[in-house]
Amino acid sequence: MTLLRAANVQLAFGSRTVFEGLTFTIEEGERVGLVGVNGSGKSSLMKILAGAARPDLGELQLRRGARVTYLPQEPEFPEGATVQSELAVSQAPLKEALDAHAELSRKLEADPAHATQKMMEQLSALSDRIEQAGGWDTEHHAKTLLDRLGVKDWDRPVAQLSGGLRKRVAIARALLTRPDLLLLDEPTNHLDADTVDWLEDELDKLPGALLLVTHDRYFLDDLVDRIVEIQPGGGLISYPGNYAAYVEQKLVAQENAETAEHKRGRWIAQEVAWLRKGPEARRTKSKARIERAQKLLAEKGFQRPKVADLKVVAAPRLGHTVIEAEGLKKSFGDRKVLDGVDFRLQRGERVGFLGPNGVGKTTFLRVMLGEIPADGGKLVIGKNTKVAYYDQQRAQLDPDQTVYDAASNGEDHVELADRKVALRDYLEDLLFPVPMQRMKVGALSGGERNRLLLARLFLEGANVLVLDEPTNDLDIVTLNILERLLLDFAGSTLLVTHDRYFLDKVATAILSFDGEGKVTRYEGNYDMYKRLREQSKAAALKAAASAKRDEPKKDEPREEPAAKPAQKKAAKLSYKDQRELDGMEATIEAAEKRKAELEAKLADPAVYSQGSKVAEVNQALEATTAEVDRLYKRWQELQDLAAGTA
Repeated sequence: MTLLRAANVQLAFGSRTVFEGLTFTIEEGERVGLVGVNGSGKSSLMKILAGAARPDLGELQLRRGARVTYLPQEPEFPEGATVQSELAVSQAPLKEALDAHAELSRKLEADPAHATQKMMEQLSALSDRIEQAGGWDTEHHAKTLLDRLGVKDWDRPVAQLSGGLRKRVAIARALLTRPDLLLLDEPTNHLDADTVDWLEDELDKLPGALLLVTHDRYFLDDLVDRIVEIQPGGGLISYPGNYAAYVEQKLVAQENAETAEHKRGRWIAQEVAWLRKGPEARRTKSKARIERAQKLLAEKGFQRPKVADLKVVAAPRLGHTVIEAEGLKKSFGDRKVLDGVDFRLQRGERVGFLGPNGVGKTTFLRVMLGEIPADGGKLVIGKNTKVAYYDQQRAQLDPDQTVYDAASNGEDHVELADRKVALRDYLEDLLFPVPMQRMKVGALSGGERNRLLLARLFLEGANVLVLDEPTNDLDIVTLNILERLLLDFAGSTLLVTHDRYFLDKVATAILSFDGEGKVTRYEGNYDMYKRLREQSKAAALKAAASAKRDEPKKDEPREEPAAKPAQKKAAKLSYKDQRELDGMEATIEAAEKRKAELEAKLADPAVYSQGSKVAEVNQALEATTAEVDRLYKRWQELQDLAAGTA
């Protein structure tokens, strides 16, 4: 059954048409991902569907009695709101049902002799409403949600919270409403990777429909059963399945469109040649063919969508020492942020930083950049190291500057691949046409500001990129381009991001910030980090359980230990197995690199034009993924054998 339908929606901002004749439906219980390039109108459509904005034309039909909850990118709160008051507002329907149930129960207890069938039916209906709205212990559930989201102060005014904590309160408020349709616009911004994992599980358990705008491709893979893409010009194309299925279908559709355009081009060439012949040669031909040829010439053929053409300026080669830290310490009052941290960045490495918000990731970056002093330890920056820093607050951009001035740094040309390019042309390649170049930076969307800052950063000629949350607000197409750019970058990269898919594609190592100043390094990408961390946790639990079993019970006399039986000799690896284990890390790293290269190739728009190449790359990726899984399994077998636990 249709839950919501928008019909013939039209929306324009000045001379720019966002939607025209757009029709969109969501069925009950459906999970839909909404994608499109920055500026295509995703957030505008969400606001229209939520009733928070009105289109210029069109109508919105919602199933009678259906409840809709909308979480915008930047949530709003009333003046004077506290965490507790906001969660109470979110549960207003539940509170009404609880109060009505309590009142009716009191009446029945006070005068059971006058209980009627109608009253009993009302009581049953109220019980059903309470269950549907989240259950009976509302305050406990709300506090559990907040605690899992890292919000501890139940009575604190929302105005005193950071942007990240306000977003978490808004997420809790939205989840507690348990609506028939939940609209989420970039819900993972400002959340750490573990909280994103948790939120994914919570959304999976919700019984209602879901419409989701997010750049988190794992979210789209795991949660949605349909992808809807907003086309340039405001049209919609629907693809059944999750994000992976969408990418595959889109590749095939673009292949078919390019084939059809090639045939159309040949036909046009034939018709143009015929039209150019003199009247004598065309005398026997019909007037209809002339009209058909003229119509064909006037049609707009298939054009590959434009993407931002980010470039990196050539940088000096890194020396043997890039950045080295030994025993770094940093505290704020009694809170330890860094406690004797050792770190070495090598040439060509791409190190991702993971950990809860506020645990010290940005502080570590700023200490290494010299922006704030360490309390102790040693820091060495290589003499050839040149750093470019992307600040997640985008403080380097002046909102009162024009786009052109913000990118120029006083120069009208940029050096790209040993050639001079006019800055105006370079900005056009970044999807900033000339009229937009005259706009103020403050008028740009978050994604556009992000793209502008990244473009300016890559023009600095740095050989070490320090990127603090660069993926926020970027559309998926631009994320794919940024991934490919970092994979091709000859220097080193330090990367703070909650985007798990992004880390899987580009990271060669992960720094895990574990709290209380402790930092652990894991080699490999995000997937390998999760496996190694889970193995470490399992080993720690096993050791704790074993130690507990070996403890003597209280008041129980200790027995003298009997003579120990001869211990079973640990299995010894054969020479062949030992050689295999010694080379396994390099083998896994090579397989992971091959997998990342194939994924980058599949995300490259240029592969669309290569016909059967798409299927070939897909097959190679599947085979390489299976090989990576096999290698991890074999590595674990050899480790167990070497430890004598196999």
